[in-house]
Amino acid sequence: MARNLYFSDKVRSEQNLYEDIVIESLKMYGQDVYYIPRDIVNEDKIFGDDVPSRFNSAYKVEMYIENTDGFDGDGDLFTKFGVEIRDQATFVLARKRWTQTVSRYDNEINSIRPLEGDLIYLPLSNSLFQIMHVEHEQPFYQLSNLPTYKMRCELFEYNDEDLDTGIDAIDAIDRDNAYEYLLTLDSASSGYVVGDIVQQTFSSGVVMQGEVSAWSDSDNILKLIHVGADDGKYHEFVTGRKVVSTRNLGTDLLPRYSNSLVSSTNEDNQISSNEQNDDFETIADGFLDFTETNPFGDPNEA
Repeated sequence: MARNLYFSDKVRSEQNLYEDIVIESLKMYGQDVYYIPRDIVNEDKIFGDDVPSRFNSAYKVEMYIENTDGFDGDGDLFTKFGVEIRDQATFVLARKRWTQTVSRYDNEINSIRPLEGDLIYLPLSNSLFQIMHVEHEQPFYQLSNLPTYKMRCELFEYNDEDLDTGIDAIDAIDRDNAYEYLLTLDSASSGYVVGDIVQQTFSSGVVMQGEVSAWSDSDNILKLIHVGADDGKYHEFVTGRKVVSTRNLGTDLLPRYSNSLVSSTNEDNQISSNEQNDDFETIADGFLDFTETNPFGDPNEA
C-alpha cells in the first residue's frame, strides 16, 4: 500500500521548529569553541597531503560534546616508542549555525559543510582537535530534514603548522611549540613586534624570512618561527648581514626597520622538547629499570 497522501513529513514550519529546538539545546548544553579552517599551501597531488598547512582564521560557534564521561579513544597509550595521547571527541553542530557564523559570504570559507582536516579549538581543555569524519545523515530522514553535523575528531598533534588566527590562546600554541631560530643582533636600536616578518637577503639574491615570535631587548635576541627561503631550498641565516623587519598585513608587507646586523645564530627545536616520548622517559623512570644490568636476559650477565 502506498503512503497516505493526506499526511506529509515535509511541513516547513515543523522542520523550522525542530531545528530551532536543536539550536536552543546546543546553546544551553554546548560549549563555545572555535572552528579553524585549514588553508592548503602546497598539496601533494599523489598522497593528498599538505605538510606546510596554515590556519589563518577562527570562527566562534557553539557545539555540543557527545562525550559525557570524558574523551573517547584509547586515552594515554604506553608503547615501546613512547606514550601517545589518543583522545577523541564527537562535536555536534547545527547546520543553520554553521551557515550563520562560519560559512558566511564574507568569511574565508568556501565549503558548504565542515571539512575533514580542519581544526576545532576547545577552550575548556585548551586542546586542538582535528576533524577526521563529518557525519551529515544523523538523525535520519524522518522529517526530511537534517539539522546537524556530527564531527568525529582526534586530538591534534602540532607539527610546526602556521597558526595565525588572531585568537591569542590559539596562536600561543604556535609561538610556544614551533621550530625556532634565535638571532643575536648587534644593537637594540630597533624594536620588533610579534607577528612581523623579518627578512635577510644573501649576496646570491636569495631571501630568507621568518615570523617574529619574541624579542628580548635585554640581550638583543630575536626569535623567529616558520623560517624559509624564497627559492624553496634549505638555507640558514648568516652573520654579518642586516635583517629587515616588515609589518605583516596579510598579503602586504610594509617596511618598518632595516638597521640591525646579525652577530650570531642559534636554533631551538621546541617541537622535540614537547614530544610525548620525553614524558614517557621521565615517567617510566619510576617503574622501569634503565640501569646497565639486564633484568630480562641471562641472570649471570651484567
